[in-house]
Amino acid sequence: MRRRHAALVALLVALAMPATFARGGQAPVSAAPAPSPRNANYSIDVDLDPASRTITGRAVVTWRNLTSKPASELRFHTYWNAWRDTTSTWMREWIRGAGPDTSELTRRPKSEWASMDVTAIRLLAGGTTAMADLLGGAHYIAPDDGNAEDRTVLAVPLPKSVGPGETIAVEVSWIAHVPRTFARTGVVGNSFFLAQWFPKLGVLEDGGWNTHQFHASTEFFSDYGVYDVRMTVPRGWVVGATGVERSRTDTPTGKTVHQYVQEDVHDFAWTTSPDYIVKTERFEHKRLQAVEMRLLIQPEHASQADRYFMATRATLRSYGEWYGPYPYVHITIVDPAFQTEAGGMEYPTLFTGGTNWLAPLTVTDPEDVTVHECGHQFWYGLVGNNEFEHAWIDEGLNTFSTARVIEETFSPNFYERRFFGGVVPWVFHDIAMSREIAGDRMAGYRTAARSDAQQTPSWRYASGTGGAITYNKTALWLHTLERYLGWRRLQRGMSLFFARSTFKHPTPEDFFSAINEGAGRDLSWYFDQVYRSSNAFDYALGTLTTEKRGDAYHTEVMVQRRGEALFPVDVQVIFDDGSRVREHWDGRERWKLYTWDRSAAAVSAEVDPDNVLLLDIDRTNNSRTLTPQTNKAARQWTARWFLWLQDLVQTYAFFV
Repeated sequence: MRRRHAALVALLVALAMPATFARGGQAPVSAAPAPSPRNANYSIDVDLDPASRTITGRAVVTWRNLTSKPASELRFHTYWNAWRDTTSTWMREWIRGAGPDTSELTRRPKSEWASMDVTAIRLLAGGTTAMADLLGGAHYIAPDDGNAEDRTVLAVPLPKSVGPGETIAVEVSWIAHVPRTFARTGVVGNSFFLAQWFPKLGVLEDGGWNTHQFHASTEFFSDYGVYDVRMTVPRGWVVGATGVERSRTDTPTGKTVHQYVQEDVHDFAWTTSPDYIVKTERFEHKRLQAVEMRLLIQPEHASQADRYFMATRATLRSYGEWYGPYPYVHITIVDPAFQTEAGGMEYPTLFTGGTNWLAPLTVTDPEDVTVHECGHQFWYGLVGNNEFEHAWIDEGLNTFSTARVIEETFSPNFYERRFFGGVVPWVFHDIAMSREIAGDRMAGYRTAARSDAQQTPSWRYASGTGGAITYNKTALWLHTLERYLGWRRLQRGMSLFFARSTFKHPTPEDFFSAINEGAGRDLSWYFDQVYRSSNAFDYALGTLTTEKRGDAYHTEVMVQRRGEALFPVDVQVIFDDGSRVREHWDGRERWKLYTWDRSAAAVSAEVDPDNVLLLDIDRTNNSRTLTPQTNKAARQWTARWFLWLQDLVQTYAFFV
């Protein structure tokens, strides 16, 4: 085992070199530089015992200091300790957000909680020989909130600092207990989905280690590298994982070792179960690299395989054309088992979808979640922003992009309600789902618009509203920019950001700079409001009057800015002869009065008639009409209710 690790570590060190020539004038490693820094590399052996629900692991971690400062310690994330008991920071935050309904937690037996116990840490000389035992000095820290009970960040002092550009290797051993699913990680029955399952290095920056505790409302941040992972599972069980399977070896104990390898990723997740059905198809495009798609699907969902593949193709095509190509030659789609709650999550080259046994074709299930999680291969996987601090970069950009793909490829789609525990669907074919309301998640944003400035570190968002600021607000302000600038300008800026940030850790300022360049103008006034403040947009039609004065009609329209935020808007008035007048208002004053003297009387007036400002928190005050509409609405709803009543009576008559 140790001899094999030595060879693999040597390979990882060679692969990790960022340039054509290795250090010290050695022979060239490859014909071209690696696309990522490859400074955090893992060679891991892990053994799963389904009966006891434990994994036993051993990893050699080869790390290079990319900063200008020496590192006197290493810091590892041990995420599963967040679910060890209710005293962790993650659990305290989760309970606070859940309110009084924590009965599910109190009913859980100890066997359904998690743990991650590090049993050994050794500094290796030359990447292979144990030189120093580091476990004795290792200790848990809580850099965010000082919670002494939190065990999700492990600090490991080093006997000698690692200087800028220097590389070290450490061997880490651990035992972890797999929980019943927490946060889309764990086991139900024989279905194991294992994410954040190994001690993982944080990110060292010039200002020090960026290793936040695990928080209930945020996700992850880590460096790019090469992963060579050997997973031992019961023979006959299907395995899906980050990367490509390189080998499969049966052991004398009735198990099989599956080796998966992937370069230039910042995480590794895997799943195993005896129940998966494996299906494969191929994505092809005349200008993009071909991708082998592997789907692990539940037997009861097998008929929906084509829908998973179609949604994955649509994402690889649209994101690839809009932003830049997917560089890997494979992708794994996982359809999670019933009640595992592992659906809707992203990992490098692998993601989980989610569907129902009954899935109407006119509803985007599983398409919506598939597009979103596949899209994270671009926003999160390739553009590796800090999800602890700037989660809106991947989640918001991806929510915006998901809604655009759904609108272009899967429209029309309709509103659905589920009954009898979510099993039986009912589709309302008279309620089409719109990109702004459903895709951009408008309703959720409006209730939380003022809860936080988006520049607040994501892990510090107010409980219960962080998702609205991260996902919904970003999608809406990007969609507003699309309508304000035009898609081509916005797309140019987003593709610039993607090209400059692939395999890097970009900041918000990197994004704003790329958008300004793509738009050809300085949009700081806009970013100051949507990102650096919690101000809300709300424009309203205050008054509309029209009266006969001699031979003409005198019309007055007063428009108002009721929110704190500013945006230029149009004001449109429609007259009874069918003519229209449109004025442009910079939106800066609290109110503005427009007057006209015309031969026709005004009928209606509206602020932002083209609905450019999707961030407006109250569209109901944007227009007024002088023609009563009450009877029209009453007739429509009366007709609809009588139709439903007729259907009810006919159904009753059938059974009676």
